[in-house]
Amino acid sequence: MALLHRAELRPSKLELLAEWLPGRPWFAGEAGAPVTRVAAYRFDDPAGEVGMETLLVRAGEGPVLQAPLTYRGAPLAGADRFLVGIVEHSVLGRRWVYDACGDPVYPPALAAAVFADAGQAEEYFEADGERQVRPPSMAVSGSRTDRALPAGPADEVVDADPTVIRVGGVELALVRRPTAADVRTGVPADVSAAGRLVGAWPGGDAPVLLAYAR
Repeated sequence: MALLHRAELRPSKLELLAEWLPGRPWFAGEAGAPVTRVAAYRFDDPAGEVGMETLLVRAGEGPVLQAPLTYRGAPLAGADRFLVGIVEHSVLGRRWVYDACGDPVYPPALAAAVFADAGQAEEYFEADGERQVRPPSMAVSGSRTDRALPAGPADEVVDADPTVIRVGGVELALVRRPTAADVRTGVPADVSAAGRLVGAWPGGDAPVLLAYAR
C-alpha cells in the first residue's frame, strides 16, 4: 500500500519531467512544451522506504510516454546517471527522484507485475486517523506464470525504447511509448507471451502494452 501526502512539491513532478524527458533517446513530443499527466500507477516497496510511481505523460501534443520514477530520502549511491532531479516535499523534505529502471527496488517489483500479476499498490491518505483510499487512475494486469521471480538490482539497463532491464537471468522490456495491445493475446503479434503487463485508463483508446519479458 502507498501512503500519500497532501503536499506541495517544488519543482513539481511534471516540471521535473519537462526538463528531463527531452534528453532521453526515446523521447517524442515537443521539447520545452508543458508535460501533462495522462494516468499513473504505483508499486510497493516491501521495506516501505522508497516510493515507486509510474507516470504516463505527454509533452505538448506528443504521444504517451511511460516514466517510472522512484522517490528517495537520500541519494542512491552509484546511480547518478539515473537521477531525474531533486524536489522539495512540503511534508517529507528533500527527495531524490530517479528513473526507476536504475533503482534496485524497481526490477523485482516490475518482474512481479509481469510474471505474477502482482498488480499495483493501493493508494491512500491518512486524515484524522482514518484511511481514505484514492481510486486508481488506471488498471494494470500481468501474466500468471510459474517462473521464479528475480531479486536484487539490475545487472544492466539499456536506455532505449523499449528500455531493457537485465536482472537475475531475466530480460524485461519497459515500453517507453506504450502501444496498443492485441485484444486476443494482450501483446502485439511480434512480442513473446512469456509475460507481459498491460494497462488501460478511462478515455484511452485501447489497452496498451507497458512491459514484457523477452
